[in-house]
Amino acid sequence: MVYRIRRFIPLIALLAAACTGGETKERERPAPTVSAAAAEMTRFADSIEAVGTALANEQVTLSAPVTERIVRLNFDDGAFVRSGQTIAVLSQGQQTASLNEAQARAREAQQQLSRVEELKNRGFATTSSLDTQVAAAAAARAQAAGARAEIADRIVKAPFSGWVSLRNISAGAVVQAGTEIATISDLSSIKLDFPVPETMLSAIRTGQPIVARAAAWPDERFSGQISTIDPVINPNTRAVTVRARLPNPGNRLKPGMLLTVNIETAPRAALAVPELAVVGEGDNRFVYVVGADNKVRRTNVKTGMRADGKIEIVEGLPQNARVVTEGVVKLADGMAVRVTGAEQVRRDTPAPGTPSATGS
Repeated sequence: MVYRIRRFIPLIALLAAACTGGETKERERPAPTVSAAAAEMTRFADSIEAVGTALANEQVTLSAPVTERIVRLNFDDGAFVRSGQTIAVLSQGQQTASLNEAQARAREAQQQLSRVEELKNRGFATTSSLDTQVAAAAAARAQAAGARAEIADRIVKAPFSGWVSLRNISAGAVVQAGTEIATISDLSSIKLDFPVPETMLSAIRTGQPIVARAAAWPDERFSGQISTIDPVINPNTRAVTVRARLPNPGNRLKPGMLLTVNIETAPRAALAVPELAVVGEGDNRFVYVVGADNKVRRTNVKTGMRADGKIEIVEGLPQNARVVTEGVVKLADGMAVRVTGAEQVRRDTPAPGTPSATGS
């Protein structure tokens, strides 16, 4: 019997020591290390995105007014032309001859009218003959004016300054009435037409700034503003056409380009935290707030939009609250944590005149 007691005592002692060591090890387990940051006011804004088509500020296609032979073309491919500059001259030989004839008749009629007026003043002509000659002179002048108009129709001029298209016709060709001679585009600014759903109509207004991007210039933003909102909604697309104007220095934007448009609406300042700080659980969202005692509190929040790695906190979080940004997966409500970084150093440093923990 004595032998058995001596045999079991070491075993019981070993079990007791093992249990005591495990409890001590559990109690000495360090608090998890996390990173924290203060919630800060950040600018957010809703936005409307669309795709629009660029149009020239002014654009016109010049066509042959009559069927005639082209005598001269006065532009080069892609050249800049001034307002009133002659673009093309069509043959006008017959019209010139008609003008000369009409002018000769007009001079003759005017001379005859002068003689009749003189005779009338001397009493040798009747009022009726004077009226007849006045009408004849007026008809001759009208005939001459018609001939000049026909000649003017055969001179095609630029209605405004702009850039002319590539030339697809040559001098000497006989063109039919309506044949395209050149297209002139004023590129000093660009009209940008894009659709906006009718549900977002209340969020836009004339004068509102926009930002556009073109695939040809991926790293550049083109700023402009809304100039016109179509008063009629398209019944097929349930959208309204919006026109914006963009300055076009260097003529980098071309008519026909597709541009993506962004309209910023409802700008606001709101609390924001890094996206990694927000934990989702079904439809609920929450963050861990670090208290003054370095214990975390699970706090339900309502979130808004995301931008630049941050998420908007609509409600549920006080300003300047410290939230855990890294290490949220190993936390539970009420758990003590160790915060790394300058924020923890600031909080752990005692204020002047306050005894330190080691000195108390």
